[in-house]
Amino acid sequence: MAYGVALYYVALQVEHLDPDAKTGNLAMINALGAVAAMLAQPIVGVLSDQTRSRYGSRRPWMLAGALIGSVALLTSGLASGLAALTVCFMLVQFGFNAFQGPFSALLPDRVPERLRGRFSTGVGLGVVLGSAVGPILGSLFADDIALGYTVLAGAVLLGIVLFVALVPDRDNRGEPRRPFSARAFLAAFWVNPVRHRDFFWGFTGRILLFGGYTMLSTYQLYLAQEYVGLSIDDAAQTVPLLGLVSLPAVIIATAIAGPLSDRLGRRKPVVLGAGLLISFGAMIPLALPSVLGLALSHFVVAAGFGAFVSVDQALMSTLLPNPDDFGKDLGVLNLAATLPTTIAPVLAAGIVHAFGGYGALYPAVGVITLLGALAVLRIRSVR
Repeated sequence: MAYGVALYYVALQVEHLDPDAKTGNLAMINALGAVAAMLAQPIVGVLSDQTRSRYGSRRPWMLAGALIGSVALLTSGLASGLAALTVCFMLVQFGFNAFQGPFSALLPDRVPERLRGRFSTGVGLGVVLGSAVGPILGSLFADDIALGYTVLAGAVLLGIVLFVALVPDRDNRGEPRRPFSARAFLAAFWVNPVRHRDFFWGFTGRILLFGGYTMLSTYQLYLAQEYVGLSIDDAAQTVPLLGLVSLPAVIIATAIAGPLSDRLGRRKPVVLGAGLLISFGAMIPLALPSVLGLALSHFVVAAGFGAFVSVDQALMSTLLPNPDDFGKDLGVLNLAATLPTTIAPVLAAGIVHAFGGYGALYPAVGVITLLGALAVLRIRSVR
């Protein structure tokens, strides 16, 4: 929800600040925000692996990240210029990615491998529902963005505090801790792709699938205007409704894919099928450049992405090289979800300018996500 609403509001704010340069400005803000996200996850992953407290190793960092992100949301609504909005968005990304890294480590820390598909389904459902419901919630406050940010910040912080309180971790103060060094920080950004080839292919597939999805989600407001021809007011109302249309697809696909992968004992076919579905859905507006085409595309892409994220975490958790470095390795792996938010908006803006229109994004996303789906076939250690 935090990411979904923030992307929706930032796109509106950027257009209001400078409508003629909105594409490049939005790309710049997303790129800098993603740099902050990239720094947060691996570093906090290392720190959480090293942390010893009565509340465990993950939860102190989850709370700290949630607090930073929520305060940044509040200040985003008060930003009156592009520079202030950029700094606020960077802090939003840093804070909630600082939460997300330790949160991701809960799966290999505490969930048996035979049940990870179901756990991953729950996490995946939260991801896709949040991204779909976020703009819907945001549209309720489109005329008062500052109030919308405030409501969102309160809801997100409350949810995270409740999670930490209701799902306690064990006291780990008595567990041994390896000496901390600057080298650990540098290692937080690296897993050897030659020694751990399956991890590399999982990383590659994830970055391509998240990258293609990010290209569409970042510019969906502008796609509705520039490609379909809606006014800014109509687009601001239509985009959240497209998220509502996609909800049934998200719920059904997510609910089926994770448990199915547990029952089959196979993750790769589900991820492959999900990636192919995203690729197909991204191409639909080429044949139907209308609100109907956007709705159908959202429905199919949401189904594919829902199926993908419901199995992705379970698949990737089996590829982690070192059980003692779950937080660090998941931080690296999560870069494959955050790095696209740096590259994808800039790449998308380049494609729009190079081909003179937003329509070129659809075949580009189709090819990128197809390659992401095929990358999973190179993983050998997981069925």
